[in-house]
Amino acid sequence: MKKYLFTGLLVWVPLGITFWVLNLTISTMDQSLKLLPEAWRVPGLGVVLTLAIVLFTGLLARNVLGQQLLDMWHAILQRIPVVSGIYNSVKQVSDTLLSDSSTGFGKVLLVRYPHPQAWSLAFQTTVPAEVTRGLGDEYIAVFIPTTPSPVNGFYFFVRKADTVELDIKVDVAFKSIISMGVVASPEEAVNKLTAANK
Repeated sequence: MKKYLFTGLLVWVPLGITFWVLNLTISTMDQSLKLLPEAWRVPGLGVVLTLAIVLFTGLLARNVLGQQLLDMWHAILQRIPVVSGIYNSVKQVSDTLLSDSSTGFGKVLLVRYPHPQAWSLAFQTTVPAEVTRGLGDEYIAVFIPTTPSPVNGFYFFVRKADTVELDIKVDVAFKSIISMGVVASPEEAVNKLTAANK
């Protein structure tokens, strides 16, 4: 009986959470329908409208006039005491995660944490110039995310020689961290299946 209960939960819990996240996302995006006349408010249309607004914002931000407007908007937010701290923190994280340049997570590493006999997955990030001047070039910056919420974690400076560089993609490492190691990469899954069938 207990075995069947857990098997049923393994089927329904991921489905329930997926539908909950989708419902929350769509209902949040549907808030943009308030910009339209009431007769035009069709459920789900807010998703299209929100995507259109985001796309238009991106197009605007890519030209000179849009960049000037963004700079002015940032300057205004910087002057508001509490808002500036929150906005700056969120902006730095989003710039790192969503950046298509080399300023985002570069490499997946293994570092000694939380004690010398343990290894943790980490992501190499950029080192501030002030830290490089103080510590030298042999130190690198790493972000060690926590499980199951990888947006939280620890930011350290460690010797490059004390790390192990892994040949895996950042998104594969994220999946492993979020799933607490349960979800393996496709290559690992094939290797485990092959080993089990021998």
